[in-house]
Amino acid sequence: MSDLEALFSWDEIYQTVEGRHYDPYRVLGLHPLEDGRAVIHAWMPDAKSVEVVLPSGGRHEMDKILEQGFYRAIVKAEANLEQYKLCITFHDGNTLENRDPYSFAPTLSDFDLELLGRGDHHHAYEKLGANPLEHGGVQGVAFAVWSPNAARVSLIGNFNGWNGLRFPMRSLGGSGVWEIFLPELPLGETYKFEIRAADGRILEKSDPYGKYMELRPRTASVVWDINDYTWNDAEWLGKRHEDHRKDPISIYEVHLGSWMRDSSGSFLDYRTLAHKIADYALEAGFTHVELMPVTEHPFDGSWGYQVTGYFAPTSRFGTPQDFMYFVDYLHQKGLGVLVDWVPGHFPKDLSGLAYFDGQNCYEYADPRKGEHMDWGTHIFDYGRAEVVNFLNASALFWCEKYHIDGIRVDAVASMLFLDFSRREGEWIPNIYGGRENLEAIGFLKRMNELIHLYHPGVLTFAEESSSFPGVSAPTFAGGLGFDFKWGMGWMNDSLVYFESNPIYRPFEHSKVSFYLVYAFSESYCLPISHDEVVHGKRALLDKMPGDVWQKFAGLRSFLAYMWTMPGKKLLFMGQDFGQWQEWQHDYSLDWHLLDFPSHKGTHQLVGDLNRLYTSRPALHTGDCIAGGFEWIEADDSARSVFAYIRRDLDNPQDYLIVVCNFTPVQRDLYRIGVPENIPYRQILSTDSPQYWGANKGNEGMLEPQ
Repeated sequence: MSDLEALFSWDEIYQTVEGRHYDPYRVLGLHPLEDGRAVIHAWMPDAKSVEVVLPSGGRHEMDKILEQGFYRAIVKAEANLEQYKLCITFHDGNTLENRDPYSFAPTLSDFDLELLGRGDHHHAYEKLGANPLEHGGVQGVAFAVWSPNAARVSLIGNFNGWNGLRFPMRSLGGSGVWEIFLPELPLGETYKFEIRAADGRILEKSDPYGKYMELRPRTASVVWDINDYTWNDAEWLGKRHEDHRKDPISIYEVHLGSWMRDSSGSFLDYRTLAHKIADYALEAGFTHVELMPVTEHPFDGSWGYQVTGYFAPTSRFGTPQDFMYFVDYLHQKGLGVLVDWVPGHFPKDLSGLAYFDGQNCYEYADPRKGEHMDWGTHIFDYGRAEVVNFLNASALFWCEKYHIDGIRVDAVASMLFLDFSRREGEWIPNIYGGRENLEAIGFLKRMNELIHLYHPGVLTFAEESSSFPGVSAPTFAGGLGFDFKWGMGWMNDSLVYFESNPIYRPFEHSKVSFYLVYAFSESYCLPISHDEVVHGKRALLDKMPGDVWQKFAGLRSFLAYMWTMPGKKLLFMGQDFGQWQEWQHDYSLDWHLLDFPSHKGTHQLVGDLNRLYTSRPALHTGDCIAGGFEWIEADDSARSVFAYIRRDLDNPQDYLIVVCNFTPVQRDLYRIGVPENIPYRQILSTDSPQYWGANKGNEGMLEPQ
């Protein structure tokens, strides 16, 4: 036994049994001895007895050398000895025979660890998390987690009675990665990582790279195979192209939990929603559907913006394959799918990323950088390679595994500036003494480069409210690399103007015209999103001044103005038919309103505007490029009238003239200049009777005089 005493001290064995050993593979599993034999150690605290089943068929009863359940067998060496099995007999008489998890080599290579350590493992989700695969000739699940400050990490689940002493994981040196392979583990098993912090605390954490999670309020991750779905959207993917600035893009923003519910008030599932949303969005003429975050989140009231599962579609509406079906079906119907993605902050839930291994791991350590003051959340440490790797892998994951057509990055301004929502003394300047978060800027640039490298044609949108330059400029030109920036300035100015009583609009006239001063400094998307119709801000229809008729007339004029201004379009659900109530995330939209002519007419107008926008190049080729817009009348503040031309950049002779009267006063014989002395035909009037208007239009043709 001298070999054994030299190889294994009792202190190490006790450390393993007590869950204190940094590398349980040093003790457990198969270890050759110098005399040609081998020792096999097993830690089975819930077993009555354990046998070793050799590849040759021989069986050896293991000795229980510690009453707590530590077993040992010494066997003769033979071919393929590492393929031995353990036959476990439990106290209730049941038996289980399978390969020993501690007989397998690591599933991550040194090259994987090198890439992870420098932040360049772009498909880290294939190595970290729970990944079903064949390893050592056996089908099973490889588990791996980054936990650099942990003293010990164990895998816990129903398969081991949630006993953190049962499956301690292997530490892969200075990488901070811990891993274990469980052979023959079935899909659908729930699991977490139990982490022993450096100070001795025991933490139970969901898998940061988990592909599926339990339905809230439960927080365990679920072993799942996300590679067995058969996609049918090759034709759609084949039509993607890189530059969308001249394309018509009209986005219908949807919160899946409140778009529509069943008669009992329960959620609809992804597959049902796919059919209903596709039919509705197509009938309304939209080109894309944007989903508020579908990443897993514990609290419904966060609307998905406080994420705990950056690789998991929320289980509220079904399985990962159900969400794949949702995207696949919309693609087959000709609709793009965009998703909101939140790399700016994460919640402090004990089961999630916060203080993941008992110390600051994913978040900045200094609260002057790591605490989001407005939302009570943590801010990612963009200076740490493994954290940036995690976020970049997440962004690429949704494009790769779920065929997403675009990502809208939430709260970019909060990422760009160290003093965002902070007073003097509450923030730390960068190395040059400035307020810009250089690490976050570097991350955003790299994220956009990687998405466009691996998935040309996938769009990235920035919800960015500051005057930071070059948000939608390419990174090689010094920009952040986004395809589009949300026009928050346009949104704020436009709503101030339209919420004003028409009597006072002359004093707000520049709120409309000012947009054209900077409209082509970025590639803009014009958003009326969920944020504008919630928390006491009122629905878009209710923002309009006047009586009911005037409110609908004001809403229709606003929508036509929005659709004819340069910029891609985004409209939140319910605003397309004039929902009266502001958005409530716990309730379905008021679909019964479409039975009323006023609301049905508004909905028809949105459909006609979308069809006009997508069919007439003059309304979309110049959305982001100067030359497609020309003022005819921008200064008639007294009568609140605007007139302008939209031209097709590829064919300047193709143009449309837009005339806006933003008062409830009819303007007879109002004169504007026109480019040519030719007849002009009215193709749309928001006052038409089919839209519930008063039919005070121009009656078809107009002759210049």
